[in-house]
Amino acid sequence: MSKRVIAATGNKGKLREISEILTPLGFETVSQKDAGIDIETEETGTTFRENAYLKAKAVYDIAHTAVIADDSGLSVDHLNGAPGVYSHRYAGENATDADRCEKLLHDMENAEDRGAEFVCVICYIDENGNVSYCEGKCRGKIGYEPLGENGFGYDPVFMYGESSFAQLSDEEKNTVSHRAKALEKFREMLTNKGEIYADK
Repeated sequence: MSKRVIAATGNKGKLREISEILTPLGFETVSQKDAGIDIETEETGTTFRENAYLKAKAVYDIAHTAVIADDSGLSVDHLNGAPGVYSHRYAGENATDADRCEKLLHDMENAEDRGAEFVCVICYIDENGNVSYCEGKCRGKIGYEPLGENGFGYDPVFMYGESSFAQLSDEEKNTVSHRAKALEKFREMLTNKGEIYADK
């Protein structure tokens, strides 16, 4: 029997990645919208951990069931860790993914150090209100132009080896991404607690 968990996100790309990784663990992942929760949490935290908690807690306070939320972003060495927690708002409130990538490439125009990492912090609140966190990181470099059609966010300009994240298949990305690594730690945590719901 699967366990239902609400993903506190309206981002279809994040929802798909979370669902693909949690389904083999026996979780049925539903979006907050499908759960009838129509809210948008203001991300006022100054760290990924704080924002992940804010999003998870807002949904938990309404649903009182298991909730998973993540906050993630891109940390660029040349920009002293920016855009970081402000990754989504980097090019303005109503910017598109293409706008954000364009601004980043502009700000990196003369950068020799193109090192960067994606960071993801997951906050999980179980049905009893217990809170857990898991973090994952993926190192790479910022490319010189958008490449690929898959993924979302900064994926087209984040180079992992010879390919951008947007050139990787979902299966490839889900083995190396920051979110995959955070969810793998989450899986290990649940395994240690005996909370795996898939057939053993």
